[in-house]
Amino acid sequence: MSDIQIVDAPAGVEGSGFFATTIDKAIGLARSNSLWPLPFATSCCGIEFMATMGANYDLSRFGAERLSFSPRQADLLMVMGTISKKMAPVLRQVYLQMAEPRWVMAVGACASSGGIFDTYSVLQGIDEVIPVDVYVPGCPPRPEAIIDGFMNIQKLVQTESLRRRNEPKYQALLAKYGIQ
Repeated sequence: MSDIQIVDAPAGVEGSGFFATTIDKAIGLARSNSLWPLPFATSCCGIEFMATMGANYDLSRFGAERLSFSPRQADLLMVMGTISKKMAPVLRQVYLQMAEPRWVMAVGACASSGGIFDTYSVLQGIDEVIPVDVYVPGCPPRPEAIIDGFMNIQKLVQTESLRRRNEPKYQALLAKYGIQ
């Protein structure tokens, strides 16, 4: 006698050889595994990002094979390092040039909160000028932390509804930053 147990099929399976799902889940899966990051690196966190892209850590195995240095062709803005108040309008312009849907990852203490630079010239977190989806802690964060942040972005992208960008809550968030 065999030890095979017959269990109920998971949600989404209909008939033999067929698998049904929603368009949101299919598009989310495709998007999450084909992100094109734009690295906006200004300090030591940028060096850690370079290590993350190297052979030992290889961020490309998560679908980020192609770094984009054009905001119009990127969907993930990775801000790494100290952002001065003079640089804030440039960062905002880069964010606005990205097409929807777009996501932002603040890498390191400086991008997240200004870090040790509590001075008049340093922006105390990029969330003062653009909305941030994932924060990666560390000064500078290890490549493993950057990969973890990237995987959190992937989870967000995979589970995000296609209609989220048109919801009043999201529109209110953009309005808070003065973005139409």
